Amino acid sequence: MFGMVRIKSYEFGLLFRYGDFRKLLIPRNYRFCSKLWSSKRAIVEIVNTLETRFEHPLLEVLIRHPAVRERLEVVELNDMQRAIVWKDERLAYILGPGRHAFWKAPAVLRIELFDARTLRLAHDRLDAIVNFAGSSKWLTGVDVADYEEALLLKDGRIVERLGEGRHVFWSGVNRVTWKAVDRREQVADVAGQEIMTSDKVTLRVNLAVVYQVTDALKAVTVVSDYAQALYREAQLALRAAVGTRSLDALLADKESVGGEVRNVLSGRVAEFGVVVRSVGLKDIILPGEMKTILNQVIEAEKSAQANLIKRREETAATRSQVNTAKLLAENPILARMKELEMIQEILAGAKVTFVLGNGELTSQIRRLTNAEESGDD
Repeated sequence: MFGMVRIKSYEFGLLFRYGDFRKLLIPRNYRFCSKLWSSKRAIVEIVNTLETRFEHPLLEVLIRHPAVRERLEVVELNDMQRAIVWKDERLAYILGPGRHAFWKAPAVLRIELFDARTLRLAHDRLDAIVNFAGSSKWLTGVDVADYEEALLLKDGRIVERLGEGRHVFWSGVNRVTWKAVDRREQVADVAGQEIMTSDKVTLRVNLAVVYQVTDALKAVTVVSDYAQALYREAQLALRAAVGTRSLDALLADKESVGGEVRNVLSGRVAEFGVVVRSVGLKDIILPGEMKTILNQVIEAEKSAQANLIKRREETAATRSQVNTAKLLAENPILARMKELEMIQEILAGAKVTFVLGNGELTSQIRRLTNAEESGDD
């Protein structure tokens, strides 16, 4: 005639009769008339309080009952509020707008309320909150490196500069975005730009620009893309510098072109918070036919230089011979010593004995040579 229902120590029972909530059943055994039970005119729903969060289709009705409300922690949040629920000092829930109910026992709850209009979430356990599953639904954040600066935008308007570290903000109330700017030195390669020199030679020039952002606010607000703006200005400055020079002048002094480009570029990019550290011409690429002509010119110049050096050496040798002859004519003793040196060189290695008398050595050698040719002793 009776049915039995057992409510365990960590459970509660919700008694409904004819669909209406009648009573909260605390842990113990209950007996019910089997007739009511079998006809489902009485129903007991058992809820597990170990599942801390209490969710039920009739929550609005249940929390009006004093016995139920006494055992629940109810959190009411409007559209501008958020809450973080700690269960036994472990992060359990991040809550948005609405009504939320939690069993007060057996877990120990700690609920923190926040006004999302303050935008920034500052918390001593920020890493645990950011890494919590589902936090991205209510939070957004940015990690700023030590070489970066980030600009925080609220509803499209810059409201704060963010330095190094982790920054976390509530989402859903305001449209929060940010723009990170790299403060390290960077290189822009201006490659393959075809330019005509003042003497009508078309060539391609590759330029390298080393730059650094010094004012992140200007870099983001003055131009839409500071890197593209610098690239464009470098192209214009390079075209102006090369266009006023002849090919010979360009090849002879490439450093002056880089210096001129840097001076022009520095003034322009300073307007959007960028400083130019250095500028250099990497390559000057000539058309194929111009390379051939230039090689021929260089070959002709080198050949002319070689001929000039050869003529200079010949002239110097002749001048030296004339000076030597003049010196010998003015110094008979020196001339005689020179004659002996020549004889020594001629007779090197020969076994010949000469007995010479007085007179010029060359005349005696000439007479000996004539005597040998005529056969006289």
